[in-house]
Amino acid sequence: MKILVINAGSSSLKFTLFSMTKEEMLASGQVERLGTDEPNLIYKRPDGYKVEDKSPIKDYQEALKRICDKLLDPQNGVIKSLKEVQAIGHRVVHGGEKINKPARVDANVKAIIKECISLAPLHNPPNLGGIEACESFFPGVPNVAVFDTAFHQTMTPEAYLYAVPYELYTKYGVRRYGFHGTSHHYVALSTAAFFNSELSKLNLITCHLGNGCSMAAIQNGKVIDTTMGMTPLEGLVMGTRCGDIDPAVVLRLAELGIPTPEIDKILNKKSGLLGVSGKVSDMRDLVTACEGGDKQAELALNMFVRRVVKYIGSYHVLLGHTDAIVFTGGIGEYSNAVRGRVVNSLKALGISLDVAANDKFRGKAGIISTEDSKLKVLVMPTNEELMIAQSVKSLLA
Repeated sequence: MKILVINAGSSSLKFTLFSMTKEEMLASGQVERLGTDEPNLIYKRPDGYKVEDKSPIKDYQEALKRICDKLLDPQNGVIKSLKEVQAIGHRVVHGGEKINKPARVDANVKAIIKECISLAPLHNPPNLGGIEACESFFPGVPNVAVFDTAFHQTMTPEAYLYAVPYELYTKYGVRRYGFHGTSHHYVALSTAAFFNSELSKLNLITCHLGNGCSMAAIQNGKVIDTTMGMTPLEGLVMGTRCGDIDPAVVLRLAELGIPTPEIDKILNKKSGLLGVSGKVSDMRDLVTACEGGDKQAELALNMFVRRVVKYIGSYHVLLGHTDAIVFTGGIGEYSNAVRGRVVNSLKALGISLDVAANDKFRGKAGIISTEDSKLKVLVMPTNEELMIAQSVKSLLA
């Protein structure tokens, strides 16, 4: 069975084609800067072949056609006919309260995606656009939506509600939803397999650390708390997002005459590591700056680590006991410097860092805590695209 995974963003269309017989990736890539004067199509195969094409591409339909042309190319393609694609999986950011698992796309599912546009105005419209392009280009092929919010829908009201007038929840859906659910679910399942256990028997703290960052407390396989809220802005310090702040900061900025769109831009695009350091949002550049003695970069990194440690401590108490703390995402998988700082700040939990293991396990699964640590800490690579493909296969089966 071959499954095409699509992630449609406001200015990009990412794709991965899997053969699910052995869960092998056949090809992947993306159309960048979609709808601009300088679009760029990147097409890659696992054997190292890569090509870029900067020809004009105006919309999702055209982007999808160009992607399919690459997949079908007689010399460098990986399929001979589009009929080999038996299903399409789509990453959709927001499913609200009505969807808590992958869903085959029909009129009702599309209506729910539209209903949630007010909660995810930057993400749900392009997600829906990608679905509709695939429906047109692959008539009769089942489309399945896999929602970022779904895995977190096991949270109870005391976890997902804000302490604001209850009618704001009942009338307008003001509550915490959580995001990165597909990644948290994938690494939780992978961690269970790593320990040769069932996920339903494990308590985990999963840390998805990248440009966007979130954590989840998973008790017996179900999320009981997560750091992101009604939007992906809440929680940890991120590349350009502020994370947790006093809501009165927003009121103060409004009092100063800053327009609402600019406040949104400040908190989402100009804050986090970029805002504090004044220079960079990429953790690799930030660590380099710290090594060079940049005090603002050091402050930004310390704030990032402190927030992660703070949530680990609170989640450990909520869980009662923790079987493992799991790092994933670009920073979580590859930044041994950040992992080291976090683990070295967890001595109160009886955890010690295995320095050699921390240096060794970059981008691959492995335990980075010492054998005598009371809690295990490990690195576990995420693969959201494969998780989507697996969800599609399972649903259609």
